[in-house]
Amino acid sequence: MIYTVTFNPSLDYIVSMKDFQLGKTNRTCSEQMLPGGKGINVSTVLYNLGIENTALGFTAGFTGEELLRKMKEIGFFCDFIHLEHGCSRINIKLKDFDGTEINGQGPSISQEAIGRLMKKLDRLKAEDTLILAGSIPKCMPDSIYHDILSFLDGRGIRFVVDATQNLLLNVLKYRPFLIKPNNHELGEIFGVTLSTREEVVPYARKLQEKGARNVLVSMAGQGAVLTAENGEVHMQPAPKGTLVNAVGAGDSMVAGFVAGWTQKQNYRHAFHMGISAGSASAFSDLLASREEICKIYETLKYADEQ
Repeated sequence: MIYTVTFNPSLDYIVSMKDFQLGKTNRTCSEQMLPGGKGINVSTVLYNLGIENTALGFTAGFTGEELLRKMKEIGFFCDFIHLEHGCSRINIKLKDFDGTEINGQGPSISQEAIGRLMKKLDRLKAEDTLILAGSIPKCMPDSIYHDILSFLDGRGIRFVVDATQNLLLNVLKYRPFLIKPNNHELGEIFGVTLSTREEVVPYARKLQEKGARNVLVSMAGQGAVLTAENGEVHMQPAPKGTLVNAVGAGDSMVAGFVAGWTQKQNYRHAFHMGISAGSASAFSDLLASREEICKIYETLKYADEQ
């Protein structure tokens, strides 16, 4: 079984407005409300690809209830812990201004609630996959990713971590199966600027030396790079398409890679599935469907055969 964890999920309120003006009353011309959070995005794309998975995390208040309703509407299995106080956050995303958003804080998560999550994670067994993705709320200890992997270490669980800076670096000793920094995050770790796929490779390998088994580096319009634990290096320019919505593209790449590995245990296939899923989400208003992902995958497969 594949499990995802989202510590601070959100209702994403995505709006479009004509002629937005500061200090004025602005009215939407389109709006969507979707369940958000990196782990939830991964679960959604896995589900779209027909991969069974369970989403874990925390919800609170009436917004938490709506989050659960919308996740169940999508169809994947949810086993969230409902907190007694506070409300799950609402994140406002302005569609006409790429990257412009207002993110809420979310509820306070007590040590007792963290203990309840640990009990759920204690059920994981050998060959299960655990995906930890995204930042953590300020109320949680900075060591939470480390604490979880330490707790589960030695059980034969496959760890996937999509996080930045110390959240990522502190878990490398537990040999995560996959980590997915982007080129800017990778560069920040080593104090360098990485602009080309070739420049990424030696620094991805440095993270392997620190413990990561496979390093998948997303590079937006430059494509992606994979340094695999068997010594293979895969590079791919970005598929051609029109950017519609970058939100969730990185999470989709993680989901595509995990789905691809689950299907064939082949790194090239997993890499191409990751790129296909990430690109398909970027080219769509919503997270990618199976059909959209397969369409891009076929173009990569065709290019390989030429």
